[in-house]
Amino acid sequence: MTGHELRQQFLDYFHKKGHTIVPSSSLIPQGDPTLLFTNAGMVQFKDVFLGKEKRSYTRATTVQKCVRAGGKHNDLENVGRTTRHHTFFEMLGNFSFGDYFKAGAIPYAWEFLTEVLKLPKEKLWVSIYREDDEAFEIWHKTIGIPADRIVRLGEKDNFWAMGDTGPCGPCSEILIDQGPQIGCGKPTCGVGCDCDRYLELWNLVFMQYNRDASGTLTPLPRPSIDTGMGLERTAAVLQGVFSNFEADLFIPLIRFVEDISEKSYHDNEKDDISMRVIADHLRAITFLISDGVIPSNEGRGYVLRRILRRAARHGKMLGLEKPFLYKGIQVVVDIMKPAYPELVDRCDQVTQMTLNEERRFSHTLHVGMELLNKVILETRQRGEQVIPGEEVFKLYDTYGFPLDLMDEIAREQGLTLDMPGYERAMEEQRARARKSWKGSGESKVDPSYLALSKTLPPTEFVGYETLESDVEVLAILKDKTPVDMASEGDEIELVFDKTPFYGESGGQVGDKGILRLPEGEVVISDTQKPIPQLHVHKGKVKRGTIHKGQKGRAMVDPESRQRTVLNHTATHILHATLKQVLGDHVKQAGSLVAPDRLRFDFSHFSDLDYREFYRIEEVVNQVIRANMPVKTFITSLDDALRRGAVAMFGEKYGDQVRVVQIGDFSMELCGGTHARASGDIGLFKLINEGSVAAGIRRVEALTGPGALEYIQRETDRLRSISMLLKTGPADLINRLEKLLATTREQEREIEQLKARLASSRVDELLNTSREIKGIRVISTQVDNLDMKGLRTLVDNLKDRIKSGIILLGTVEGGKVSLVAAVTKDLINRYHAGTLVKEVAKIVDGSGGGRPDMAQAGGKNPERLKEALERVFEIVEKT
Repeated sequence: MTGHELRQQFLDYFHKKGHTIVPSSSLIPQGDPTLLFTNAGMVQFKDVFLGKEKRSYTRATTVQKCVRAGGKHNDLENVGRTTRHHTFFEMLGNFSFGDYFKAGAIPYAWEFLTEVLKLPKEKLWVSIYREDDEAFEIWHKTIGIPADRIVRLGEKDNFWAMGDTGPCGPCSEILIDQGPQIGCGKPTCGVGCDCDRYLELWNLVFMQYNRDASGTLTPLPRPSIDTGMGLERTAAVLQGVFSNFEADLFIPLIRFVEDISEKSYHDNEKDDISMRVIADHLRAITFLISDGVIPSNEGRGYVLRRILRRAARHGKMLGLEKPFLYKGIQVVVDIMKPAYPELVDRCDQVTQMTLNEERRFSHTLHVGMELLNKVILETRQRGEQVIPGEEVFKLYDTYGFPLDLMDEIAREQGLTLDMPGYERAMEEQRARARKSWKGSGESKVDPSYLALSKTLPPTEFVGYETLESDVEVLAILKDKTPVDMASEGDEIELVFDKTPFYGESGGQVGDKGILRLPEGEVVISDTQKPIPQLHVHKGKVKRGTIHKGQKGRAMVDPESRQRTVLNHTATHILHATLKQVLGDHVKQAGSLVAPDRLRFDFSHFSDLDYREFYRIEEVVNQVIRANMPVKTFITSLDDALRRGAVAMFGEKYGDQVRVVQIGDFSMELCGGTHARASGDIGLFKLINEGSVAAGIRRVEALTGPGALEYIQRETDRLRSISMLLKTGPADLINRLEKLLATTREQEREIEQLKARLASSRVDELLNTSREIKGIRVISTQVDNLDMKGLRTLVDNLKDRIKSGIILLGTVEGGKVSLVAAVTKDLINRYHAGTLVKEVAKIVDGSGGGRPDMAQAGGKNPERLKEALERVFEIVEKT
């Protein structure tokens, strides 16, 4: 049975058992700021298990994309060294939300494994939690597994918890005995051993308790089921191989690495490890970038960068010096596209981003070699044999220099790495990362909102049809606490039975306006949707009082809403235009739709040149002038996608979705407010374009009245510049070119004068030199020179002094500039970069450079004299 057949058999089996097939969620967890990546099938159902969200079904089945390469669940360093660890893998799962429990989950799992997959019953073992007699009875009496093949284990192995508090329960694992030839050979080998003989296939979690802060377990009123089975290892078992990397989902990737490296798998264990690393990491790279993760130096992007660079490093160990990973992306896509057809559309984007990152890593290695050589020289100059752990960590963490390569080079130079110091620095960095990790960008829902959502009916949104509505005040919050009334001046939050106010979502900001009451008025400054069906209106009582249960008139600010509407419709047109002008690889990566502007982030690999910039403006305005009708309709998600509607990848959508269609130009899933026709926008003006992350660009634009106001301001500015330069707008460029040419000529003359002045001072400075231990040293302050002039003067002194050490300092604009030089005959004993770095500390600065020439800056000119004197002491002691 192939991996694809196994995936489909699993879904088909549980679908027949009344389970709803739910698509895999994104690898970027939505609504869970505690996770780096989706690492289990239950992640997308977490709020359902916690009672925060209700679904239209009580049974579900999924094949979930997972990554375990960061945070608590991190298999990265094991990948390649074992036959079963992966960064990216697929988890088969079935779930019950208060429906069936142990008596249903256990027979389902047994029937699927033995009747559908035809695994031999006599080779299957089971582990249960030591106190779970109910599970034992079902396995032994209902299923018929002998008692000696049911192993009781402790809390560490067979008790699962969502966190320190919350839903938890015992679990039961189903394992297969692969035979003694696979095992460790120890007499104690059995279920629970770390070897691969007893291979875990499926984990059944019985969520039956709630754990409070004191650790007390209370039975849940509606126990639930969460199961997970690894697709890759189960496929390997079915295909009769003892390594996941020899199953059909990996073999084409192993062959790819064999072809490009001209090496054979199984010829050399060291090479085999590298091949497995590359095969595994190619899958992770493809799926992570496809799901919107961009290589960077923090959070998810940092983990992706580590995965990519680890794979590139193993390529170098196989003799691959040029970029190669990008070629493997197509292999992954070809293998996985039957299950994940979206990979085909994203293949070019993933390939290009991978190539860019490989090139960046090659540059990193080049820079890292220079820095490592400097660190080695400094270590030797100190008479030490161990490179400090802080330096090792800096090269690894900041510059991405591989640790094993660093160790290899150090040993070649007769040095070792301070690994304990490195580990301390690494732990400090992990602690900082844990402290600063903000998660997915979502904030946790405030408990006060959760409480309201459980007692109040869903807010009915009527803002598509009207900007005014009679409403009833269902709840008043003051400082997140429910109150019955509020008075003039109070800042409050309100929940109505229905509302015309749009709650912030989908990039569109919340509406503002007024709530009019018989005896008062509330100014609404913002509207939020902390929970999908709960609109919270933030405001201040302007006059009178407001009481819970009161009725009033809610009125949206029409001008603010209208400007937002124009910007939102323009955003859809812009999205379609970017695809048309730049290519289909363009994917939305974020947006902001406000009354005063719109912002749109998208995937693209280079900045926009002026031709693309103007072409985008031109196409958007053409669509506006065409006055295309804007239609909205509700349909099923499947139907919308079949029609060609664009969905934001990774977003959660219900069974029914709202589609916004602009003529035959654009069709997107969207819950926002829109114009009636594209012509309502009037005018579109791009005002800015730039990079926000590797491979992600951002454009900002204005529409309608805002665009007109911008053009008028720019016209006024142009008129003012023309008046200053005493010429007309048409002749501004010629006038500026002449002024700049004159300025450049004058700057050249000034530099020449400074150079002559510096040369005339060489003899004077030579007379200030001191001889220390047979070395001529010049260290003094010079005035009226910038950093460039300082370097020129140092070069002149080097030419005249022939052998010696020079340090010159100057003060300009309250800042210290330092330049140091060491003649070639002395650089084996003194390093200009080290010298200037040490001296710069005295003036509250830093710096560095080459062994023969270096520079630094500082903020404390009062201590410049002291810093210059320090050089003589350093030479004396070295």
